[in-house]
Amino acid sequence: MDHNYTTIPEPISCAGSINSRGLRSSRAMVFAIEQINNSTELLPGIKLGYEIYDSCDSLSVAVHVAFQLSGGLDPVFNTGDKCSKSGMVMGVVGASESTSTISMLRIIGPFNIPQVSHFATCACLSDKQQYPSFFRTIPSDQFQADALAKLVKHFGWTWIGAVRSDSDYGNNGMASFLHAARKEGICVEYSESFSRTHPRSRIQRVADVIRRSTAKVVVAFIPTGDMRILLEELSRKPSPPRQWIGSEAWVTDRDMLRFSFLAGAIGFGIEKSVIPGLRDFLLDLSPSKVAESPLLTMFWEEAFNCRLVKSEKELCQFYTYMILTVVS
Repeated sequence: MDHNYTTIPEPISCAGSINSRGLRSSRAMVFAIEQINNSTELLPGIKLGYEIYDSCDSLSVAVHVAFQLSGGLDPVFNTGDKCSKSGMVMGVVGASESTSTISMLRIIGPFNIPQVSHFATCACLSDKQQYPSFFRTIPSDQFQADALAKLVKHFGWTWIGAVRSDSDYGNNGMASFLHAARKEGICVEYSESFSRTHPRSRIQRVADVIRRSTAKVVVAFIPTGDMRILLEELSRKPSPPRQWIGSEAWVTDRDMLRFSFLAGAIGFGIEKSVIPGLRDFLLDLSPSKVAESPLLTMFWEEAFNCRLVKSEKELCQFYTYMILTVVS
């Protein structure tokens, strides 16, 4: 966004399609909170409230939210009629990206507000001297980097290319991987970086390096949003077949299946578990419940190709029945 510094900038607004993975994570958090609030054993006499913010995959939006949270009484909590409409922020869940998480920690960390991330994997966040109030429920990228190097060596690939996002996640993750790869006797033809905020010419250059390289194997330590931009650029021109090795952030994203040249891409995924009651909770979405949440409304309309208005609720319900029946 360009600013001329003569007028107050417009508020940042989200654009594009909704991140279904992030939505699932937020819904799982709501489920957990409801389970706690409905239990007489977990936190007796205490009710948890929450406010969900959409960072829009934007660092500036995440920083803005962090300033709001550090103000203490600003959020209005969705806690029901029996609870106060406002209260002190006792903890933060998120963000999904390492760079956004680090930026938020710089702001709320001095207030000793604990921050727990479900998806910020940068090994740098394990430094308790810098981030004493940070915790996470996902392993550090150090483990993934070592495993990826062993995976490449297992298949006998000793001449590879490397591409990463120019971010805390990409730079730290790739540095760990290259260090582990050298120990395994793996040679790297090139190591390129880019960011989705870079001009297209930069991304074109990275794509051309991949096309012209002699290495048939490419290791990519990139978050989903950046990876999608690179793949869209690669799909513009025919490219020699490549074996893609991916970090968990993008290699487990089903949206990547639309790029046919990714067929056979491999990597590691986080072990999944079955949470009793969660599936029923996620599927229990009537139009009235969806209408209460802008995020759910956006997801509903994208998934079922309809507008959620009174005159078309029956149409949306029909699509829901048909799609969920197929899935189940």
